[in-house]
Amino acid sequence: MEIRRSPPSLTLVAVLLAVFAIHGGDCFYLPGVSPADFSLGNPLPVKVNKLTSTKTQLPYSYYSLPFCPPDTIIDSAENLGEVLRGDRIENSPYVFKMREPQMCTILCKKALDKQSADEFKEKIQDEYKVNMILDNLPLVVPLKRLDQENFTLYQHGFHIGLEGQYPSGGKDGRYFINNHLSFVVKYHNDLQADTARIVGFEVKPLSVKHSYDGEWNGVQTRLSTCDPHANQLVTNSDNPQEVDDKHEIIFTYDVQFKESDVKWASRWDTYLLMTDDQIHWFSIVNSLMIVLFLSGMVAMIMLRTLYRDISKYNQLETQEEAQEETGWKLVHGDVFRPPTNSDLLCVYAGTGVQFFGMILVTMIFAVLGFLSPSNRGGLMTAMLLLWVFMGLFAGYSSARLYRMFKGTEWKKITLKTAFMFPGVVFVIFFVLNALIWGEKSSGAVPFTTMFALVLLWFGISVPLVFVGSYVGFKKPSIEDPVKTNKIPRQIPEQAWYMNRAFSILIGGILPFGAVFIELFFILTSIWLNQFYYIFGFLFIVFLILIITCAEITIVLCYFQLCSEDYLWWWRAYLTSGSSALYLFLYATFYFFTKLNITKVVSGILYFGYMLIASYAFFVLTGTIGFYACFWFTRLIYSSVKID
Repeated sequence: MEIRRSPPSLTLVAVLLAVFAIHGGDCFYLPGVSPADFSLGNPLPVKVNKLTSTKTQLPYSYYSLPFCPPDTIIDSAENLGEVLRGDRIENSPYVFKMREPQMCTILCKKALDKQSADEFKEKIQDEYKVNMILDNLPLVVPLKRLDQENFTLYQHGFHIGLEGQYPSGGKDGRYFINNHLSFVVKYHNDLQADTARIVGFEVKPLSVKHSYDGEWNGVQTRLSTCDPHANQLVTNSDNPQEVDDKHEIIFTYDVQFKESDVKWASRWDTYLLMTDDQIHWFSIVNSLMIVLFLSGMVAMIMLRTLYRDISKYNQLETQEEAQEETGWKLVHGDVFRPPTNSDLLCVYAGTGVQFFGMILVTMIFAVLGFLSPSNRGGLMTAMLLLWVFMGLFAGYSSARLYRMFKGTEWKKITLKTAFMFPGVVFVIFFVLNALIWGEKSSGAVPFTTMFALVLLWFGISVPLVFVGSYVGFKKPSIEDPVKTNKIPRQIPEQAWYMNRAFSILIGGILPFGAVFIELFFILTSIWLNQFYYIFGFLFIVFLILIITCAEITIVLCYFQLCSEDYLWWWRAYLTSGSSALYLFLYATFYFFTKLNITKVVSGILYFGYMLIASYAFFVLTGTIGFYACFWFTRLIYSSVKID
């Protein structure tokens, strides 16, 4: 019987829970790139990436500050996702040689003027971090947790400097730069081939005011504060290097090599290690409670509907008895009447199918480990390409629905499907990008990349939407299970709790409640530059979201029909879609409680991007709820005998 269709979805979630319980919730990924083997003395090219700050959310190129440059600055080729993320990977003057330690190596000496000193001060005040890459591994700063001394956390990148006062005291509000970097390169030895593979890249940044005797002789100068000949190393500094006008800064670094038991294929595990998996399990258990509650309600409704209501209705012998009936059966002649703004509903349903397909395929690839963390920008590139190709399903589903509503102008509905959602997002994105351009940030998408995005949209997505619409419109129309009366039935006055706005707002609470804990970790990874690679948990939460959206919409739709209100089409979409409102409200709460953003432009960027995310979430959840309700109404009315 149809009433037993909800448990398999729960069974699927239970199976996935069991699988991830076996793995302890650990991340799984494929390495993504082939390993590089280094022999003794082989050069190790260190690359520099963007400067990032959680206070401004505006990335900048490394050489936008007067750091020591190489002889020639060479930009690395970046994929679409990297460009959109603001990554700008360039070569650096740091020269490492495999398993050859270096001490107190001088990079260069910089004499600051007022402009360059102010640039450094501004970036230090905004807590900017330097990001570097060695053999595709990001540079991290190991930090000990206060509550767990044996546990090490890894901070992505190191701070340019710090604001404070001299250790000996004095005036506060001074700026000090981390001009000495103690690198640690961890490697795994291959004893048979006498080669090694890099498995870790760490740094300890220090601020030290270097001094030297005699004249400056470039990199050959012998420093009195850091001298490898006298075995004098920089471990801490009582005399840090201040940033100010007419100050000289000498940039230096050390390199140590440490053998590690970590194998190359597992080198990302330390970066992606999850310390709070109990919270994720709590999130899933919490969400499952919501799902079980709703599944119970749906099962009761289906039992009542398919057994008691339908059998009673089908056994009525006289017309008088039929007229005495109340509830959902009375509106059978109006329940499939096309809604107002049916064109818009078709467009949003098609866009939701496109979004659902993109998210589902991305999740599957991520869970199977194909979206390796070593492939920077891979996730965003994959999502963009999948969105473009899913246009086929958007066109098909919107045209099928449009045909069912007796529409004839399928080209008009196709154009709306192809341009409405992407057009709104593109306009918001363009405005935000203009603001980033104004700040001269590397996060601004170049004109060529913007052109490539438009080309993907107009060259691939739009034609695919047309192909899907053509196929969908040519197929036979979906037949309604019952005939629609010519004259619409009057809807009786509704109780306050069946008010349209009230029921829609109530409907969005449970889908949001099922995902809000995981949402915290996603927002943290995006806005606080932390690693997020727990797609196993995310996939389970996504499945729970689908079930919750479907079930809450079915429950509220049934109550609505029982109140003889047959205008369910838009309400079904908006019921689960209203969870996007709660997502945006939560994002606002997160902004004021967790982030330390002070710049107006950065605040506009945050709310602009979260508006796009909420809009996409509305389309996704609304479509899930709509199609669940569509299936439910067709199921119950096809089971009733209508003369």
